Amino acid sequence: MSQRPIPHPASLAEHYRHFRVADRLLLTGHSHQAWPDVALAAQQQAWDDAAALVDEKWDLAFARADRVRRGFASLLDDHAGEYALAASTHDLVIRFLSALPLRERPVLVTTDGEFHTLRRQLDRLAEERVQVVKVPAEPTDDLAARLAAAVDDRTAAVLVSCVLFRSGRIVRGLGAVQDACRRHGAELLVDAYHACNVVPFSIAEEGLDGAFVTGGGYKYCQLGEGNGFLRVPPGCDLRPVITGWFAEFADLAGAAAGGVRYGEGHARFAGATYDPVSHYRAAAVFDFFAARGLDPATLRTISQAQIGRLAARFDALDLDPDLIGRDRSAPLTEVGGFLVLSSARAGELCRALADRGVWTDHRDRSLRFGPAPYLSDQQLDEAMDRLGEVARTLVGKAG
Repeated sequence: MSQRPIPHPASLAEHYRHFRVADRLLLTGHSHQAWPDVALAAQQQAWDDAAALVDEKWDLAFARADRVRRGFASLLDDHAGEYALAASTHDLVIRFLSALPLRERPVLVTTDGEFHTLRRQLDRLAEERVQVVKVPAEPTDDLAARLAAAVDDRTAAVLVSCVLFRSGRIVRGLGAVQDACRRHGAELLVDAYHACNVVPFSIAEEGLDGAFVTGGGYKYCQLGEGNGFLRVPPGCDLRPVITGWFAEFADLAGAAAGGVRYGEGHARFAGATYDPVSHYRAAAVFDFFAARGLDPATLRTISQAQIGRLAARFDALDLDPDLIGRDRSAPLTEVGGFLVLSSARAGELCRALADRGVWTDHRDRSLRFGPAPYLSDQQLDEAMDRLGEVARTLVGKAG
């Protein structure tokens, strides 16, 4: 079977005219990739359907939502899970946490390297005397084993990312955490946001058929805001305390009979009336990716080549390591969709790059360069060369 050719960035860039990706150095791909032009047409379609159909628009909206569910399931190579949708992953994580038996199992296990969605919420729960055990995220190589060892009969859930947002490191072996959770009757929630559509992630191959998985479309999927998901494993019977009326949408007539009823599968974690525009946009973008063969394996090939080029260009700059450097302890095959450069002045470097037309972002000491498939090699080289100019300027000022 012949392999589909890798799309050339120039052929992709023409589909992103509104974001002007050919004219700008957009290296925030790990945080906010550009949206293809089909997304704008889809948003207009949402308006047109609402104007024409008024309250009868929901059948069309629900069809888009189902397309989005299939899209996320495909990204995770998942043939059994159900997918609850919401405006953000936080909405869904809250519903998940509210379903846990925290009176009987008062312990939540996580890492000290989680994104703020989990970090802040778990820290707040800890203030309310929920016991939160934070396993050090470093070293990453044995993180899964250390998480598995922390699970016991008091654990309600383990919550962990499969790609760490600060370092970009991929967390391997999460199936062992799933096994430990199964032995002790705990749940596993995997945050796959930094894997979706840039690092191939298979529910089956990872041994995570019984896991909850959350993520969304704001980053590498190019779906924009309002497209969070929660993968609900088969046979789930949890009853979220934080629950909306869509969770009983299929049986509204029976609601008056008393008791709080839940639908099956993803409906258990449903919310309430929402703005369907994000699903129109997402459905169109999923179709756009499918039509161009931009599956996770292809996108990973593109991403790895781009990150390798950025890393090589950075190394060639030979900048002062006291100002900025990168972790070379792991091969680039062990990082996700962005290159992390470490500097105590990461924020200052990020702002100076923005002044020179290079869009990056930073977290603490991490300056992050996130390429995207519509960027050319020339654009990547130019962005890194401008980093060299910025870094040498800062060193000169310090001298």
